[in-house]
Amino acid sequence: MPRPRRLMNSINVVPYIDVMLVLLVIFMVTAPLVNPGVVDLPSVGKSSNAPAEPLEVVIKADQSLLLRERGPNAYERSVTDAELISTVKEKQAKNPDQPVLIAGDKDVPYGSVLKVMDELNKQNVRKVGLLVKPAAK
Repeated sequence: MPRPRRLMNSINVVPYIDVMLVLLVIFMVTAPLVNPGVVDLPSVGKSSNAPAEPLEVVIKADQSLLLRERGPNAYERSVTDAELISTVKEKQAKNPDQPVLIAGDKDVPYGSVLKVMDELNKQNVRKVGLLVKPAAK
């Protein structure tokens, strides 16, 4: 009389692990040999405009003001408070995103820098920043 069949409730996974390790080795060897594809970037019809060069308001140690503009129309001249405001408003009329940087001498009282910044804010100058020199490491 034949023996009754027993249920097999375990799976031998060793052959599957062997196959996976072989595949892993194959991929590890071939991956450095495959050159990545060249990315073909799309082109645009019109490039964006370059950002405007900032106007620099320099506050000297004697609290006199100097207006400096960089770029193709570079100039530097001494100005009064009223001349500063009128020049900045004129530049902002041409380019509303014209940035203005305030460079104060380290010996100038903080209140003088705030006074110039406050005057520019009262005239609705949008982009006002402080120009600093990075510390030496």
